[in-house]
Amino acid sequence: MSSRTSSNRTTLRAAAAGTLIAILALTVLAADQLTKILALEHLPERQAVPVLGEFFQLYLTFNPGAAFSLGEGVTWAFTLVQLAAAITIVFLAVTRVRSRAWAIVLGLLLGGILGNLTDRLFRDPGFLVGHVVDFIHTPWMWLGFPSAIYNVADIFIVTMMISVAVLVLLGIRFDGTREKDDETPGEASSESAA
Repeated sequence: MSSRTSSNRTTLRAAAAGTLIAILALTVLAADQLTKILALEHLPERQAVPVLGEFFQLYLTFNPGAAFSLGEGVTWAFTLVQLAAAITIVFLAVTRVRSRAWAIVLGLLLGGILGNLTDRLFRDPGFLVGHVVDFIHTPWMWLGFPSAIYNVADIFIVTMMISVAVLVLLGIRFDGTREKDDETPGEASSESAA
């Protein structure tokens, strides 16, 4: 199921990386859609339901735009961006990803994207312009900013985008190698001497 790179790091075969990404994406998608169904069935619309006082609340709302309801008039554009992001991740999964870390991060990110994309495609008011179901409200997180209400998919999108940045900063490539591994011993010693 796995192989070793020249730098002795474990990498995944193409099928294993693709399978891991698919399993994680479907798991996040299922969790997101299930929690949205439960929110729609059990929460009153636009009324705060305190769970832990002001710290954690449930608040059912429908978002036609992006974060903080920006771009409400161009919902279709967000749908196309999410669709393009999902296609890009699937393309990378099939052609380039062999790193376990990248497979995990991209699988969870894809699940989050698909969660909100499902709303955009299939919820009211219609295809491509559906409103995203948001219901998690943590007012303390947004001091000085408009209050944000989000969902399970949003949590995975934000945390995995941070994880993408971390992997890039660490120099980990899609194939599991690191940028530092490309240095020859002569290059490394000359850099340390400088």
